[in-house]
Amino acid sequence: MARTALLLAVLLSAAVLSGCASRSARAPVADHSNRSASAATAQASGTYVVRAGDTLYKIAQSHGMEVSRLAQLNNITDPTQLSIGQVLRLDGNTPMPAGGSTATTSPVKTSPASGGSAGPAAGEAAAPVSTSASRASDAGLISWGWPSGGKIIQGFNSTTKGIDIEGAVGAPVTAAADGKVMYAGNGVRGLGNLILLGHSNGFITAYAHNQSLLVKTGETVKKGAKIATLGQSDTTSPRLHFEIRRRGTPVNPLSYLPAR
Repeated sequence: MARTALLLAVLLSAAVLSGCASRSARAPVADHSNRSASAATAQASGTYVVRAGDTLYKIAQSHGMEVSRLAQLNNITDPTQLSIGQVLRLDGNTPMPAGGSTATTSPVKTSPASGGSAGPAAGEAAAPVSTSASRASDAGLISWGWPSGGKIIQGFNSTTKGIDIEGAVGAPVTAAADGKVMYAGNGVRGLGNLILLGHSNGFITAYAHNQSLLVKTGETVKKGAKIATLGQSDTTSPRLHFEIRRRGTPVNPLSYLPAR
């Protein structure tokens, strides 16, 4: 998860520098450059024993796997439930552990996946989801709107860097404010199909796990314009992972978005 957060931070920083220099933004060429050579080339194999604090997303990321692949290999239908001592197989050639992918100790409820930063979902045990926050003093600098109308299923904290909004696959994802597309692609591991929009006053918004991207790098968009469709890329359930950053620093989107 730390690697994903770092990749997104680098990408966001690049977008900020690009905007400040008034140059045309280009999609990153080497988003995975921070991964070690062994991590980039080695294929996960064998088994893994679940430890306290693990999530399906965290385990998949540490072994260079997609969450959906890890769940499929172990017949996991509810990614929010893992158990300490549970044995997971990491490749199709490894036999299923005796009795299936079962736990040897009591279950521990964990958060599934999100990206990014998203993301989930972001490697921490599940906690009550906060759906409100104090209004930021600079919230009025930009006219903000919700990027999706679903329920918040993951709140903001120092790990998630944003919020996750539940929705149906194919539902519209809209620009939260007027801006310019700084990046549109799927080069950041763990965030799936990702869009970054640059806005005035040093703000950047991120939209991750989309099904399809409807804009291209360099395009100008208006608040409320449809920029993507909600999806399930690099996550275990349909959702939009949404972030707001002010001069590179993650801020709670709920402190900026209008009440609903």
